[in-house]
Amino acid sequence: MLSKLCPNLYVESLHCIDLSHLRDIGVLGIVFDIDNTVTMWGSKEVSPTTLKWLEDAKAYGFRVCLLSNNRKARIDDISHMLNIPSAKGFKPFGSAFRSALCVLGTSPRETTIIGDQIFTDILGGNRAGLYTILVQPMSTTEFITTRFLRRLERIVLRKLACRGLLNREDCDLRDPAE
Repeated sequence: MLSKLCPNLYVESLHCIDLSHLRDIGVLGIVFDIDNTVTMWGSKEVSPTTLKWLEDAKAYGFRVCLLSNNRKARIDDISHMLNIPSAKGFKPFGSAFRSALCVLGTSPRETTIIGDQIFTDILGGNRAGLYTILVQPMSTTEFITTRFLRRLERIVLRKLACRGLLNREDCDLRDPAE
């Protein structure tokens, strides 16, 4: 069971993900979680660096879509704001990931999920056969059940690290001009 909770890659943030690496491993489509991955929980604001990264992903030729367990109205608002389609379904259930694959027109082997939660994004993505990327949450402000699950996530991450299963990449997010 632990292997289903293990991301293929664990990074500090979306900005640490090398788009050329994704292309090199055969990824054509990227599924994004919204809260604490693209935006802070409950916010509609997307940082300029995140907007640039998303635009770079599209310019690089990746097909992109959003997949979130949030309210439909919130998902639709963010989808329209970012000009990125959204898929329907409840993670970690397979139907949500099949919906995303349908939106993207990609196979599981050609698709990655980028999200901040092990028990929704990573578990569901692994079960669906996607390349899974775990990012650290952007904020500690979260839904109450998510805060509870974060405690379990920390235990899982420690176990994965102790067993040498956690492929963690660090990156320098400082502005090079500084």
